[in-house]
Amino acid sequence: MAGLVVQSASVVQSIAAQVIVGWDIRLHRSRPVPFNTEVILAVTPRVVTKLEADEPTLKLAVLIDADNAQATIIEGLLAEIATFGEATVKRIYGDFTSPASGQWKKVLQTHAIKPIQQFANTTGKNATDSTLIIDAMDLLYTRRFDGFCLVSSDSDFTGLALRIREEGLIVLGFGEQKTPEAFRNACHKFIFTEVLRPVSPQKSSASTTHPPAAQTPQPISATSGEPESAQKPSSPAVPRKFILNALGSTQGDDEGWVHLGAFGSYLTKIKPDFDPRLYGFKKLSDLLKAMGDDLEIKERKTKGSSAKSLYVRRRTAASKAAGPPRQPPTKSQ
Repeated sequence: MAGLVVQSASVVQSIAAQVIVGWDIRLHRSRPVPFNTEVILAVTPRVVTKLEADEPTLKLAVLIDADNAQATIIEGLLAEIATFGEATVKRIYGDFTSPASGQWKKVLQTHAIKPIQQFANTTGKNATDSTLIIDAMDLLYTRRFDGFCLVSSDSDFTGLALRIREEGLIVLGFGEQKTPEAFRNACHKFIFTEVLRPVSPQKSSASTTHPPAAQTPQPISATSGEPESAQKPSSPAVPRKFILNALGSTQGDDEGWVHLGAFGSYLTKIKPDFDPRLYGFKKLSDLLKAMGDDLEIKERKTKGSSAKSLYVRRRTAASKAAGPPRQPPTKSQ
């Protein structure tokens, strides 16, 4: 084994570089380049340890359409993007001399967003859209990014999202519920900005005093402990049929148990705009627990570790006869 030890520092750097370059950190792609593990470990174990410890961070380009986005969502928007990766480029496009886009002036410097001024040469918003699309293509061909965040409710960016996907990059869309379905489905994941808006304490207290009209499903509020109608006035009903059909299409074990993480990924693939927060639940597990009449959830220990994972399956005839599981006395979780 002594012959495997490499003493030259340049050789060590070369081997480490090959390992790093071989890792494709794009979504659902982990393809390590074949290499001699014994040589790497003999050279410097610290290099391998550091590579395993450092989680790869996706480099994202955030492009905001100021004509079709509100400045009130900016803090929630950036916090949501941070859960996916690092916003290495943040640009916003619009005519900031107009009152409609003037709301963004107060937050641009605070959040280090680069404004791209586009004067309205004619009636309409095509000039802003064209500038954003051109910049997106320029950034795409630099090959420096792992994905794009397109913030708009405009269907004109559907073609851009599809083109970026063809290059194998991640496309995250952010827009209001009025966003056309074509643009939502063109993204890997689409998040409604209604769930990113800050909640006003005055509105929460006011809604507690005066209950809202019965236009939203009230079981939603039982999970969060807050009047959800104050946060999302038009919360839709939980899509039970969609969730049950998706669970039936997800591969599980012999007893029908499906890993919660795998099920969540499948839901996003077939419906990119699916988000438990839209229905008043903080997490997918909370939403599924609320469907106790149709689903059952249990924890399992992960093999080789003390960590536990959640699994879900449709209720069997025996479990339906026994009834839904009794809820714990404390619901602070």
